[in-house]
Amino acid sequence: MTGTLTIIMVFSIPLVAIVTSHYQKVAKIKHNMIKDEIELERLKHENYLLETEKMKLELMKIESPLDKKVL
Repeated sequence: MTGTLTIIMVFSIPLVAIVTSHYQKVAKIKHNMIKDEIELERLKHENYLLETEKMKLELMKIESPLDKKVL
């Protein structure tokens, strides 16, 4: 009984280390994915703002000649 318990203890320590290491690697990968997603959302928002500003400028250019013709 003592020999079996000793063998189980000897082999369980490396297994726990392997599993812990795996979970740490998975956590790091998830962390990097979340950082990349945040950066992507920031770029999308910046792009949206730039496109909106460009559309406003284009509308102002279009409306300007029309306003002059009506007057």
